[in-house]
Amino acid sequence: MYKISRVMPKFVLALLILAILVVAGCGSQQTSTNTTSGAADSASASSNIKSNVATSFNKEVDTPQISASTFVDPMASVIGNVQLGDNVYVAPMASVRGDEGQPIFVGNNSNIQDGVVLHALETEENGEPVEKNLCEVNGQKYSVYIGSHVSLAHQSQVHGPAVVGNDTFIGMQALVFKAKVGSNCVVEPGAKLLNGVVVADGRYVPAGMVVTTQEQADKLPVIDESYSMKDLNKGVLHVNEGLAASYLGGSAESH
Repeated sequence: MYKISRVMPKFVLALLILAILVVAGCGSQQTSTNTTSGAADSASASSNIKSNVATSFNKEVDTPQISASTFVDPMASVIGNVQLGDNVYVAPMASVRGDEGQPIFVGNNSNIQDGVVLHALETEENGEPVEKNLCEVNGQKYSVYIGSHVSLAHQSQVHGPAVVGNDTFIGMQALVFKAKVGSNCVVEPGAKLLNGVVVADGRYVPAGMVVTTQEQADKLPVIDESYSMKDLNKGVLHVNEGLAASYLGGSAESH
């Protein structure tokens, strides 16, 4: 009896240690599983990809339409009447909200980087479209239209009504609001476009410049061989296309 009482505390201690190790192991395995699942399932319906709510200014409830080849990070938000084309990369903390102005369209092979905001002024009032807050592209009307092969760099904002043409780079912390940017353009970091201005194809907006009149927009410099950022967008596209493919578990090659 004396021997059993001496051995029993050690046996209980051993069981307690074993239980702690098992619980810790299960917790580690669960964390790993959740991380993998989050990456694989991010482009499917989830808490960060959801329908808008019906409101007095937008009675239609829509679910985002997202290509199977597009990756939306679990820490990004895509809501409402939004269409994301093929091979789009949506980075952490990006917000694409088609719940006020809508629809929002993003073309193939474009990227929406960290902290980018796509949103728009209301496009419906008393059941009727608010035409001044809509932009027509190829016979269709949008609150925000982003073309193909467009890079929206970190913390930039495109707030509708707004259009960004194909193969254009919008720099970090730039703003496009009530404006149109053509194809093959560069909007350098911190630049702002407002008041209905239209930037012609193949122009660039210098860093920090605020363009509020069409006269200013018409005088923007043309991108030529001497322009240091003329090929910037190609490299940015290559990286983000690779990220979208790899996060989805596919090939890292550009499309």
